[in-house]
Amino acid sequence: MLKSLARIALLLALAWLAATGWMWWTQDSLVYHPRTYTTPPSTPGRLGFAFEDVRLKTADGETLAAWWVPARDAVHGKTRAVLILHGNAGNISHRLDYLQPLQRMGYSVLLPDYRGFGASSGQPSERGTYADADAAWSWLMARGYTRQQVVLIGESLGGAVAAELAARVQPQALILASTFTSMTDLGAELYPWLPVRWVSRYRYDTLAGVRAYRGPVLVAHSPEDRLVPHAHGERLYAAVQGRRQLLQLAGDHNDAFLFARPQWTAAVADFLARTAAPE
Repeated sequence: MLKSLARIALLLALAWLAATGWMWWTQDSLVYHPRTYTTPPSTPGRLGFAFEDVRLKTADGETLAAWWVPARDAVHGKTRAVLILHGNAGNISHRLDYLQPLQRMGYSVLLPDYRGFGASSGQPSERGTYADADAAWSWLMARGYTRQQVVLIGESLGGAVAAELAARVQPQALILASTFTSMTDLGAELYPWLPVRWVSRYRYDTLAGVRAYRGPVLVAHSPEDRLVPHAHGERLYAAVQGRRQLLQLAGDHNDAFLFARPQWTAAVADFLARTAAPE
């Protein structure tokens, strides 16, 4: 009996070590799911939007593909902009649904891809995505915008990138859609039998960024989100230091799109109208 128990314990220990090793070596593929292209499957132009196909240069030498979609309202087009930092999968061609609602609110939109996504050079990494956000922010500043004229919208993993940037640059406002408190928190919940906090090379600490940002924050999250539980959104909302709003979405993680329902769009428009810098 003792020998049998010892064998079972040994097998379990070996299985645990194998699973831990698997997580260590496959972290990149677990975190990032980019789609690359030579020719984009869709563009803002195909949807009737005037746009510029721009290239952003990062401080470490990568070249990022991005689209700049100026607001149709010339007055607001000069004074208001949104930087969208998307999630861990696909590319910017899958985020075109953001354009029409934001244009109706009078915002121009900069939609960049991370390194290794779409037509951008390089390979994604946590430090790299922060550098990519920096490059997009610098492009907007060079375009003549001030920090109080730019809103950051972060989607899922992009929320962590947006929060890290917001903590440093203090933009007009920050919107977090379906975002986790940190990558290690989420990983520990998804793989409770593994030592995620020990072996993870990724932090993506959204909570720390939110605590360091002093401006208004809109947290949008769905109670039905099975990938990033609603409790993450609640903890982010509780950590906001300034004005805050919690918007309850519906549907699973990939269904709870920020502008999927008119009432959600209206809530975002109202939030931005109340936080906009004076004309």
